[in-house]
Amino acid sequence: MYRTQRNYENVQRMLFDGIGEYDIPQIEPTQFNNAEFIGFNYARNAKEPENKAVHFFLDDYQFTRVWTEPDKYIPMLQRFKYVLTPDFSLYTDFPKPLQIYNHYRKHWIGAYWQMHGINVIPTICWSDQKSFEWCFDGEPTQSVVAVSSVGTQNNKEKKQCFLDGYHEMVERLQPTQIIFYGRVPDECKENIIHIKQFSEKWHEAEVSQW
Repeated sequence: MYRTQRNYENVQRMLFDGIGEYDIPQIEPTQFNNAEFIGFNYARNAKEPENKAVHFFLDDYQFTRVWTEPDKYIPMLQRFKYVLTPDFSLYTDFPKPLQIYNHYRKHWIGAYWQMHGINVIPTICWSDQKSFEWCFDGEPTQSVVAVSSVGTQNNKEKKQCFLDGYHEMVERLQPTQIIFYGRVPDECKENIIHIKQFSEKWHEAEVSQW
């Protein structure tokens, strides 16, 4: 690792030795031992953060600021038991350079947080099978990881795309646990910790009122 005086895309803060063709920063493995998950948009006012984990399964605009002003949020995130890496979008219709850029940003932030003593859980993302060439670069093996199925289960093609990436992830990374945000497909049989998305919680609360 080395520092630079240039002021561009956070390289003035840190440049990490990279993995693969695109020099993706490496995230070190970690293990999970129970925590309540909350979205980043609720982190500032969270009570008992030492028992909570922060996730970024939100619209990108709600957390882009952790990239544009990373040092500003480190003291807040250091209070939490775990912090997931930001889930920057890798939509299949995004140009490849934008997808790689979002993958790089996720890993730079994760590595930077780990450098500041934050217990980071990697969020694994992919788009289509072509992304398998680089989308697992920098991810740890034999670690707890996190994934989201939100928006991928409403038609056959999207579901298959999700499952292709999911099974590729399992084969390559051999995760010890998988934190799963959203509905868990029947085809996913690993050691899964299910986090209910907001719409699921809202639906259950609505049903309980009846």
